[in-house]
Amino acid sequence: MTQAKRIIAIDGPAGVGKSTTSRRVAKELNLPHIDTGAMYRAIGLAALREEIDPHDEDALADLASRTRIDFVPGERARVLLNGEDVTDQIRTPEVSMAASDVSTVPAVRRILVRLQQELGRRSGGVLEGRDIGTKVFPGTRCKFFLTARPEVRAKRRYDELRTKGVSADFAKVLEETLARDEQDSTRVDSPLTYDETYTVIDTSELPIDEVVEAIVKRVRALC
Repeated sequence: MTQAKRIIAIDGPAGVGKSTTSRRVAKELNLPHIDTGAMYRAIGLAALREEIDPHDEDALADLASRTRIDFVPGERARVLLNGEDVTDQIRTPEVSMAASDVSTVPAVRRILVRLQQELGRRSGGVLEGRDIGTKVFPGTRCKFFLTARPEVRAKRRYDELRTKGVSADFAKVLEETLARDEQDSTRVDSPLTYDETYTVIDTSELPIDEVVEAIVKRVRALC
């Protein structure tokens, strides 16, 4: 596999450090960073704006088919929803749950998976998400699954919200974390999981520098 088409899959639930890790790995390897979760968040935001029932699969599929999602490269890639910069708007707890809801709709996943595959084949990259190594690019040799204890992940999310000036209750954040884990891991289409082809890294107590170093070292050896 050539450098330009190199695909690194970094999967895992919320709060394990996927975004920070993926951005730093991409920078270290001089590859694009593609946050596939941002695509589901963008559709979730659009669904909230149009007041679409999260269980109305036909309406959600129609929404996904007529929605344009673009990434603007940079130190922190910007996410555009039909040309509007929604990078910050898609990071609220409400949108997080909406993203989890829309991600259970098979038709939505098919549309977004095709887009993710097109982006990856075009330029290669470090793709972060929940099913990159199982569904989007199952053939890549470089698959990583990041994990961490639920309370650690909830605390990270809680701290992130407080830093942004968003009022948050830790117990509520933990409850939402567990609820999303349950929904993501039990959905019929592409549930959040991993197999023996993945390198699993527990980030509960591991500094981000060590996580990045471990991934970069393995990628350079495998790909």
